[in-house]
Amino acid sequence: MNEVREWRVPGRVNLIGEHLDYNGGAVLPIAIDRALSIKIRVRDDGAVNVWSGGRRASFAASVAPGDVTDWSSYVAAAVWASREAGIAVPGADIVVESTLPTGAGLSSSAALTCGIAAALDELAGTGRSRVELARIGQRAESDFVGAPVGLMDQLAVLCCEADHALHIDFAADEPSLTAVPATWPAAGLAVAVIDTHAHHELASGEYGARRDECTRAAEQLGLSLLAQAQVDAVLKLEDDVLKRRTRHVVTESVRVRGAVKALNAGEWTQFGTMLTASHESLRDDYQVSSPELDVAVESALESGALGARMTGGGFGGSAIALLPAEAVDGLRSRVAARFAALDWAAPDVFVVTPTAGAHRVRR
Repeated sequence: MNEVREWRVPGRVNLIGEHLDYNGGAVLPIAIDRALSIKIRVRDDGAVNVWSGGRRASFAASVAPGDVTDWSSYVAAAVWASREAGIAVPGADIVVESTLPTGAGLSSSAALTCGIAAALDELAGTGRSRVELARIGQRAESDFVGAPVGLMDQLAVLCCEADHALHIDFAADEPSLTAVPATWPAAGLAVAVIDTHAHHELASGEYGARRDECTRAAEQLGLSLLAQAQVDAVLKLEDDVLKRRTRHVVTESVRVRGAVKALNAGEWTQFGTMLTASHESLRDDYQVSSPELDVAVESALESGALGARMTGGGFGGSAIALLPAEAVDGLRSRVAARFAALDWAAPDVFVVTPTAGAHRVRR
């Protein structure tokens, strides 16, 4: 049992369908070719040792919420949530390496919690499904770390297929997953990520506030989930904030359907239009964008992008752009100049390709 096992767990980019997972809507993420490497080896003393980026932390396999609050809290959260789900958790040595930026809205936390859960599940031989592992990762973040996340990120990093986007519909208790071919590279296009390096921290409260507002709006409309609302539902609400939140959820749901249709048909101009409209809705109605994200999107459109939007929970993090592959260097120069003129930290721009979800690396 002293064998070292390695897992590769990708980050994700959500192409469209922001803040819809917890509202019962549909989303369209891809897993990306930036990832975590998680190496794990069993110990017989009940201790969990974690190494990452030159740092080391230790805690017991019997860890509970509140026991660990430092940088290793997400690993501890995954250990705790796995144990709570009935997975026998041994002591372990765990080494985490990453090409995935943290705080960029690319699901580094979901990759870590779900990767640890998948590795522990394999060690225990319990054979949990990918959806079950996703729920373990979700509980780790929600109940241990204190970030009330939806389920999209976890499903994306676990269930995506190479060269495909993943359409996830959360209308029912059990999410429906459908792979959609991602053919934009064959059309000479690229999806570029613009990491703004602006602060991104879902546990800070704004994310939870949006969830609470959506719950209140759904209750006032007599619905169990806000994505069940029709377009005219906005007119039935008196509170202006709840009207805005509802308008985003309803119109974003329409955009997801249009984006899937455009993706299947290779209608890239239409797909790009959906991306930009999504950003405008997130900026104006859901109010989760930031000045850095807005400038990133503007720079992308000025560089010839067919569409661009913030991705992830918002309040900083990353934007994405669909643009001709040969325009990426121009985007990189333009957004760097715009950020420098505003005395902001230099952003990173990199192309991502759709890759497979978490898997064991066998050598």
